[in-house]
Amino acid sequence: QVQVEESGGGAVQAGGSLRLSCTPSGLSLFDRAMGWFRQAPGKEREGVSCLTPSTGNTYYADSVKGRFTISQDNAKNTVYLQMNSLKPEDTAMYYCAAMSEPYVCNLEIYKYNYWGQGTQVTVSS
Repeated sequence: QVQVEESGGGAVQAGGSLRLSCTPSGLSLFDRAMGWFRQAPGKEREGVSCLTPSTGNTYYADSVKGRFTISQDNAKNTVYLQMNSLKPEDTAMYYCAAMSEPYVCNLEIYKYNYWGQGTQVTVSS
């Protein structure tokens, strides 16, 4: 059974940084692309970034380009999301997910079927 676990959320001031971690169990990073999504109160879940571990290809939403970096540690079977220059509008629950099939990563939510429970990120002004 595949499970996805996120960690690393917290509360920071605007301009600060956080690093989120995501470790899938029952699934090797080389089997599936991994994505980060977020959902703010009253808003739809949106894609933030994704990574195809087998190729290293990455993709970012325009709202986070230049500020967030997704990376992988194969030895730890872990994907990270380094978030710098955080803004209050980045406040959300952040979810990590694995794609249902070995696609090249994209941020189409319906292609992800293994989800973590989320980690809260709060950025104050």
